[in-house]
Amino acid sequence: MNALKSLIESRRFELVITVLIIINAITLGLETSPTMMERFGPLLVLLDRVVLAVFVAELLARFVVYRGRFFQDPWRIFDLVVVAIALMPATGNLSVLRALRILRVLRLVSVVPSLRRVVGGLIAALPGMGSIVLLLGLVFYVFSVMATKLYAATFPDWFGSIGESAYTLFQIMTLESWSMGIVRPVMEVHPYSWMFFIPFIVLTSFAVLNLFIGIIVSAMQEEHDATASEERSAMQHEQEMILTEIRALREDVRALKGERSR
Repeated sequence: MNALKSLIESRRFELVITVLIIINAITLGLETSPTMMERFGPLLVLLDRVVLAVFVAELLARFVVYRGRFFQDPWRIFDLVVVAIALMPATGNLSVLRALRILRVLRLVSVVPSLRRVVGGLIAALPGMGSIVLLLGLVFYVFSVMATKLYAATFPDWFGSIGESAYTLFQIMTLESWSMGIVRPVMEVHPYSWMFFIPFIVLTSFAVLNLFIGIIVSAMQEEHDATASEERSAMQHEQEMILTEIRALREDVRALKGERSR
C-alpha cells in the first residue's frame, strides 16, 4: 500500500499522466479529420482506449490508497466525473457523449499545480463577481428598456423588444461591429443617439468589465499568497524536524563521548 501511494504521488507518475493527457488531446483532435481517420483510424481508436484504460487504473489506484479520503479532494472528484463521462456508451441518443470525450483534456487542470491555482482563484472570485453581475444586469435592463422605447419603431429587428434590445446592446458591449454595424445606421435616423450609446459603452465595456478583472486578479493574488504561505509553513516544519533530529544526534554524540571518557 505504501509503495502504491509513493508511486501515484511521485513526480514521475504525474509527468506520465500529463503526457498521456496531451497525447489523448491530440488523438481526439485527429479523430475529427476524415483523412486522418481513413489512414490511421484503428490506431487512433486503440490509443484512445489505452489512455482511457490507464486513467481508469489510475483512479482505481487512488481509490485503493485513499479510500474514504478519495472524495475529500475536489480535484479527484473532478477526475472521476471526467473519466466517467468517457466510459458512458456513445450510441443512440447518447451519441452526443462522444463529443464530451474531449473533456478528458481538462484533467490537465488537476495535474498541473499552476492551473489548479488559476482555477482556485477563479472559484474564489465567484462571490465577489455576483454583485458585479447583478450591477451589470441592472444596467442592461435599464438601457434595454430605454433602447426599446427610443428605437423600436425605426429599428424593430434590433430594438423591437427588451430581449432583442438586450442582445443588440450585448453586441455593442463586446465592441463587435458596434459602430458601422449598429450605431452609425441608427445615427442616420436619430442623430443624437450617440448620447445614448457612448455612455453605455463606457459604463459596461470600460467600467463594469474592469471590475470583473480587478476581482479576479485580487482573488488569484490571494490564492497565490495562501499557497505560498502553506509552502513556507511546510518548509518551516521540515526545518524544525531537521533541527530536532540534529539536536538528538548531538545528544547521542555527547552520550557516547561521556561513556568513552569513563
